[in-house]
Amino acid sequence: MTAQGRRILSALAPEHRDRLLGFAQDVSLSAGVRLFEEGGTADRFWIIRTGIVVLDVHEPGRGAMVVETLGEGELLGWSWLFEPYRWHLGARTRSDVEAYEFDAHLVRAAIDDDAAFGLAVTRCVAGVAIGRRLRAARTRLLDLYGPPGSRTAAPGGEAP
Repeated sequence: MTAQGRRILSALAPEHRDRLLGFAQDVSLSAGVRLFEEGGTADRFWIIRTGIVVLDVHEPGRGAMVVETLGEGELLGWSWLFEPYRWHLGARTRSDVEAYEFDAHLVRAAIDDDAAFGLAVTRCVAGVAIGRRLRAARTRLLDLYGPPGSRTAAPGGEAP
């Protein structure tokens, strides 16, 4: 499991991790499966156990452009947590994938019922997944549109 992937579940206290995993359903997905489209309803999310999933954005005239690749232990999807519950990107499996799949409605209901659990899950998703996704998007934008050498450091002096 990647260091980032380990943080998704290890960032939660054992009782919150166990409660979240209580909502998980094991799924097996073949390579090439489209999981969701930009603008679609974000009604579930996944933690990848094995395999590769690519996140993409539709660019007029160019089609789907890959913006990030996710692998073992990583959270796939955070739009389920924030209204209007619509995907900002699309996703497709690049290889066969084994994952935990979560019904967003059930997890949101548990978040609403238990403030401590809700805060823990929200902090975990925001701190680990959203932060990583924003750094990856910044790096990709610099690759596409930045001047040569613009990827040398991120704000605050850390490498992208």
